[in-house]
Amino acid sequence: MRQFDVIVIGAGGFGSSCLYHLAKRGTRVLGLDRFPAGHDRGSSHGDTRMIRQAYLEHPDYVPLVLQAYDLWRELESESGRDLLTICGLLLGGPPEGDVVSGSLAAADLHGLDVETPSRAEAKGRFPGFRVPDGFDLVFEPHGGFLQVEDCVRTHIELAQQHGAEFQSGDAVVGWHSDGKSVHVRTETDEYEAASLIITAGAWAGELLQENPAESAGNGSASRIAELLEVRRKTMLWNPVRSDVFNLDAGGCGFLFEMPGGLFYGFPSLDGQTLKLAEHSGGEVVTDPLHLDRSLRDTDVNPVAGFASEVMPDLDPVPIRHSVCMYTMTPDSHFLVDRHPEHENVWFGAGFSGHGFKFTSVIGKALADLTLDGRTAAPVGFLGARRLFG
Repeated sequence: MRQFDVIVIGAGGFGSSCLYHLAKRGTRVLGLDRFPAGHDRGSSHGDTRMIRQAYLEHPDYVPLVLQAYDLWRELESESGRDLLTICGLLLGGPPEGDVVSGSLAAADLHGLDVETPSRAEAKGRFPGFRVPDGFDLVFEPHGGFLQVEDCVRTHIELAQQHGAEFQSGDAVVGWHSDGKSVHVRTETDEYEAASLIITAGAWAGELLQENPAESAGNGSASRIAELLEVRRKTMLWNPVRSDVFNLDAGGCGFLFEMPGGLFYGFPSLDGQTLKLAEHSGGEVVTDPLHLDRSLRDTDVNPVAGFASEVMPDLDPVPIRHSVCMYTMTPDSHFLVDRHPEHENVWFGAGFSGHGFKFTSVIGKALADLTLDGRTAAPVGFLGARRLFG
């Protein structure tokens, strides 16, 4: 049985960052994933992920995301790759809605740079958008996007350069901790380590339990698993009818709170199509391994309705799509904590569809917590106890 200091189960967005930060500290670390690096079977794929500072979900995320920006830039410097693009972010919605009021509250509390253009100003400044009556706007100049698959692959490749091992194509079937070491079983092998980190995305609820097939419904880990809800989400690429959305012509990211839901997207990177999606809603997934990846009318129609109303220069009919998963917590906030039953096991889960931008900093935080029992990153508000009163 091969031995390591730390094993990481799940090497998508968060796990790949854990691998990198552990290896950079000289840790003997093994990453295990059912799928290859940068795969499209989970939650960290689809070309781009948004990054923003005026965090509408809760102001407590702002110090974390500011650290994430710094770590993304450090990763770019070490790798020589362009991973983070700043293009600005246009947010719109009713003034009392979560998007506008939440963004302004976070910006005010943390002294962030945001603008509040009028609808009249927006006509000339953001010609691709037809802002609905009664909407307020917020523009965040430091918003942008990350190249999601490249970020994952870069974390893994640099981790390997620092001495990490990465094993894909072999699913984890169970693990056991005796308090001093952890034994991990895959379909073909067994490994041992002093500590374990679980960052398994849509499979986190299952893998938080030592022997998933035997322990369902038993113990504190099962209580956490029962609170995690996996949702099917579809990303669409629609043709653009003009160059107003092009990145090189000043196109920006966007997030609009409509009566029918939350819709977001990115500037056109190829001058031909633009990626957009609905952030709200989503069908519950019972088996992440057999996710329905076909395109349905129910995926297209809400987004097409948004595009027709707000983005008249965008064809409402997509020519490409991709399906991913959100793993939701009851309050839509992350879980970053020690395993409730084992001192030498840590986990990150339930990133609720807005987590990828944080992978750089939360991967580092989990590495610090595993090795030192503490971290300078302000993740205390993400502990699991809040969900149990």
